[in-house]
Amino acid sequence: MALWGGRFSQGSDVRFKAFNDSLPFDYRLAEQDIVGSVAWSQALQKAGVLTVEEQQNLQQALEQLLLEVQQDPNQILQSDAEDIHSWVEGKLIDKVGDLGKKLHTGRSRNDQVATDLKLWCKEQGEEIYAALVKLQEALVNLAAREQSTVLPGYTHLQRAQPLTFGHWCLAYVEMFDRDLSRVKDALHRMDRCPLGSGALAGTAYPIDRDELAQSLGFRSATLNSLDAVSDRDHVLELLFSASTSMLHLSRMAEDLIFYNSGEAGFIELDDAVTSGSSLMPQKKNPDALELIRGKTGRVIGSLSALMVTIKALPMAYNKDMQEDKEGLFDAVDTWLACLDMASLCLQDLKVNQDATLKAAQQGHSNATELADYLVAKGLPFREAHHVVGEAVVAAIEKNKALEEFELADLKQFSDLIDEDVFEHLTIEACLAKREVLGGTSRASVESALNGKSQFETQQGQTKGGTSVGQVGYALSQVQQRLNAQKAEVLSVRSARLSDMDEIDRIVSHWAKEGETLPRSRDDLLRSILDFAVAEIEHEVVGCSSLYIYGTGLAEIRSLGVDYDKHGQGQGKALVQYMMQRAKDLELKRLIVLTRVPTFFEKLGFSYTSKDQLPEKVMKDCDICPKKHACDEVAMEYFL
Repeated sequence: MALWGGRFSQGSDVRFKAFNDSLPFDYRLAEQDIVGSVAWSQALQKAGVLTVEEQQNLQQALEQLLLEVQQDPNQILQSDAEDIHSWVEGKLIDKVGDLGKKLHTGRSRNDQVATDLKLWCKEQGEEIYAALVKLQEALVNLAAREQSTVLPGYTHLQRAQPLTFGHWCLAYVEMFDRDLSRVKDALHRMDRCPLGSGALAGTAYPIDRDELAQSLGFRSATLNSLDAVSDRDHVLELLFSASTSMLHLSRMAEDLIFYNSGEAGFIELDDAVTSGSSLMPQKKNPDALELIRGKTGRVIGSLSALMVTIKALPMAYNKDMQEDKEGLFDAVDTWLACLDMASLCLQDLKVNQDATLKAAQQGHSNATELADYLVAKGLPFREAHHVVGEAVVAAIEKNKALEEFELADLKQFSDLIDEDVFEHLTIEACLAKREVLGGTSRASVESALNGKSQFETQQGQTKGGTSVGQVGYALSQVQQRLNAQKAEVLSVRSARLSDMDEIDRIVSHWAKEGETLPRSRDDLLRSILDFAVAEIEHEVVGCSSLYIYGTGLAEIRSLGVDYDKHGQGQGKALVQYMMQRAKDLELKRLIVLTRVPTFFEKLGFSYTSKDQLPEKVMKDCDICPKKHACDEVAMEYFL
């Protein structure tokens, strides 16, 4: 049944229904819609709309539905529901009857879909971030391997000045570094929750929207209900970030396609990323790179389409905005696939160093060095430029390189030229003179690849490590910037006594909120060795502890992250740190009592009965203020 059918005396035309329904694509928002619905049920209970028992029944049914969706998301497409919101509500009613109809109280599909979409974008942002870093690391590895390899540089596709292959790689590292910052900025701006904005004017119920936002991992709630439901600039920003990044991928692909051509012969792509011809057996085509180049237009098209869709929409929500999803989903899928494929192409790429050197020696790419030589002898640059231009014309006519001229031949162009000129015309001399920050000299490239890798230090304990660690190269300037970005979501360490104030602050805050058990400062101090902390720029923003009961069992306790740091992955990083610690200690089973089971589900935890937990675990509940109205769920993870 449609969610809006009461106003109408007859059903929709089947053609309109097919034209209007969005379930065939917005089914991808199922998990977000269910998670948002759980949070809304909690907000309604606190507002007095639902009883504690009603809320618990709704949450239990929604969590069961989430598990079913995760096991088989394609089941949604078998329904004739109008959209994902209708499907979720219908399934909920099937499970709990009329109680399911109360969940939509004070909520509109307008703020519901805006929230779902932002949650989806935030989750995808984490994957995009990881894919961009992976590609940068692949480029850095190649740069380290080929840092001394000579490569002809081009302007206007004409040979210009010699470069090193490592310098070429690091140019794209810079581009993708800016892509990372654009994604980060976009995610920061979208980190405001629209839920509670209603259709356009806000909800009529006393919902604590900031608390609701934080329960969903948002930094805060949106400030204007009309804006919250009627704009999609967060989608536009993500699509713009995708389009810019795809432009960088396309340019890199074009360079490599040219380098791989028979005419250049600078590189050879691995068989794993190339294909052959159905007619010509000798062909080895760079299809992966060509597809990256081709798919760029597809992503840019999604951005253009949404910009045109939004450009003249009146306030507030309009059905046109349903067109925001298909293009976004396709663009993000395409972007992620291309980032992964680009990394794969670089992984086993072979560089023909003889061919690159030979090409760099041709085309009179040392002409600028001859001009600089004359300038050093006192000739004004414009005159030197003219003199060298005449020398190049003569070299072309005689089919010679400048360094192949006899001294007497060069002196015909300027008396300032002497025997020392030849030491300035070698490839080595051309490269060496570019020893400046950002230059192509071997020394400049090496300075971007020296020192101990911060990434290697942080990840050295991980089995297998990373390719950066495996090849033994470290990255001074490039890798440190990567790690400065990654540290924001990955910096977790064992607690120290100096962290005591921050741990006490975080635990006390969440205990007051009723989310964790209260613990005295003395208790925290005695168990400091059980704790780990999460940091952002050396500031403690989260903590967790691992309490061992014996017989191979431990509990994750006191997990908390500062309100304004939610959504940046610190909670996930803390749990994963504890999981690794438990494995290192050879524990067999981890348990947790939580009000956010969906968070732990994504980390591999499964539901269990509280009756199955040891008595010692449940004894601690005696000090819980919610002892007689417990809404925590027991979950376990087998190591």
